[in-house]
Amino acid sequence: MSHRADSLVILDFETTGLSPDVGDRAIEIGAVRLVNGEVTERFQELMNPGRRVSAFIEDYTGISNEMLVDADCCESVMDRFADFIGSDNLIAHNASFDKRFLDAELARINRTYCGDFSCSLLLSRRIFQDAHSHKLGELVRFSNIESSGGFHRALYDSEMTAKVWMKMLENIGERYGLFDIPFELIQKLTKTPKKGIDKVLSGYSC
Repeated sequence: MSHRADSLVILDFETTGLSPDVGDRAIEIGAVRLVNGEVTERFQELMNPGRRVSAFIEDYTGISNEMLVDADCCESVMDRFADFIGSDNLIAHNASFDKRFLDAELARINRTYCGDFSCSLLLSRRIFQDAHSHKLGELVRFSNIESSGGFHRALYDSEMTAKVWMKMLENIGERYGLFDIPFELIQKLTKTPKKGIDKVLSGYSC
């Protein structure tokens, strides 16, 4: 199992609402696998939550009820996605949201994952402190990443998150001479106050 910060799975869910605790379900999962900073595999599937999605969610995600009618159920898709994750560490933008849905959907099928979960949003607040906002679209613009602007579809958001992620790792490398960054350092940074980031990175040796 790789513990490098540039070798992991970056994922994104589209869902029927904000919380599985009140019965919301996943309707799409998208993910990319990074190995040494390069995308080597992609995963994208719609899933039928067993009920209609609201007009707001249709409009927000571009995923219509008609698109979900013939999709496999959440349980089948999530079983395949658990296989895709393997033993990799995981990243999402605003990971607390995606982790809740991943944990809830996998619990329904008695599956789990052994990697650690961290958050590109939390890291961006510490590495890209000058960004006007740390929403994914704003970070894509801030990082001068080419984008077709099709946000709120799971695979596209995962791919954009992966590009922002690598920009952040490159930024750490350029500023502090740290390359082959371990995932454990990322986890430490996301829990470090902004003003303490420079001290942690300046004093770190791989």
